[in-house]
Amino acid sequence: MGRSTEFYRKNAKARAKKAAYDTTLNAKADQKAKRAELGRIRYAAKKAGKKVSGLDYDHKTRKFISPKVNRGRTGEGGRKRKK
Repeated sequence: MGRSTEFYRKNAKARAKKAAYDTTLNAKADQKAKRAELGRIRYAAKKAGKKVSGLDYDHKTRKFISPKVNRGRTGEGGRKRKK
């Protein structure tokens, strides 16, 4: 279990505040569009016979990769910059 998970389980006030923020964030048009785009990409990949269960879509490489790799990058925006 992660540190933030433990924190929110122990702090009901903070959990309620986060839930309220998440609700407003997820109701925004750009977030809805982002979810819809990812849904279309996943649907097309499944239809093409690719196994996407448990994988994240990487917008840079345009492939499905493990969440560990996709979210574990360093640098601004999660990617290293070229020098």
